[in-house]
Amino acid sequence: MRYIKNTDEALEVFRALGSEIRIDILTLLIRNGRMSMSSLAQALGISNGALTPHVRKLEACDLLRINTDTDKHGNLRVCEPHLDKILFVLGKSQAAQNEFRAHLRVGQYTRCNVYPTCGLSTPSELIGKFDDPRYFTHPKRFEADILWLGKGFVEYMIPCVIPRRSSIEQISVSMELSSEAPGSNPYWPSDIHFYLNDTLLGVWTSPGDFADVHGLFTPDWWFSNWNQYGLLKTLMIRNDGTYIDDQKLSDVTIDQLKVNAKAPMYLRLEVPDDARHVGGLTIFGRDFGNYNQDIEFRIVYSN
Repeated sequence: MRYIKNTDEALEVFRALGSEIRIDILTLLIRNGRMSMSSLAQALGISNGALTPHVRKLEACDLLRINTDTDKHGNLRVCEPHLDKILFVLGKSQAAQNEFRAHLRVGQYTRCNVYPTCGLSTPSELIGKFDDPRYFTHPKRFEADILWLGKGFVEYMIPCVIPRRSSIEQISVSMELSSEAPGSNPYWPSDIHFYLNDTLLGVWTSPGDFADVHGLFTPDWWFSNWNQYGLLKTLMIRNDGTYIDDQKLSDVTIDQLKVNAKAPMYLRLEVPDDARHVGGLTIFGRDFGNYNQDIEFRIVYSN
């Protein structure tokens, strides 16, 4: 899958698809799989020379790939389809003048206390064995793009590189979350607690652990009855309280937290064992789930 977030990048793909011949090329490749340049030209009723610029344009957009195969007649150039999905987000976001943005991968937590069911995975393989909390300290955890736990917490140091004399006006965190059921269960509520520097910001109840369809960015090898995707949630701490999306979680304000540019800030996501709904936590990174993003941080400040 290719995820396109701006119109400039989208324009390149639109131009590549703005040709009946190039659409026919992709249709033939999707139907037949791999085809040689000669076979493609013959099927389209054009010469190899006329075919080449069309194929090159599709290759430049990652819509197909060209490989070289060797047979008894020499080297053959073979085309094969590359992308099965393209997701367009047609919008352009610009950072405010006094705004700092950063992201952390799911495995870049600074502290954790985890209980089964639990585990981590990179986009290509599980890290160690699942349901063994010891692997949450494995060095490879920094490559993880998904983690899950039955109860407990993970804590992240919030990236904040702004002028030291600045005043922090707002902190936002965007992340894809779900509960953690053994296997999966769409009706598996979990009370996820959010803390900043040990101050409880509020509690959001995740409705379930979803595996009804394959996550858009979840790797093909991933187990079909395991966590496939979550819900994209934005936690926002403002001068009038703390919100998750448009819903107010608490009256905790940015001023009450007394955060500043000189001291570290820590965000903790926790499912305590005394919660009403102890349904675990899953955090999805850029190569899992539906949103192709890490944990995204945004800090608005004034001088």
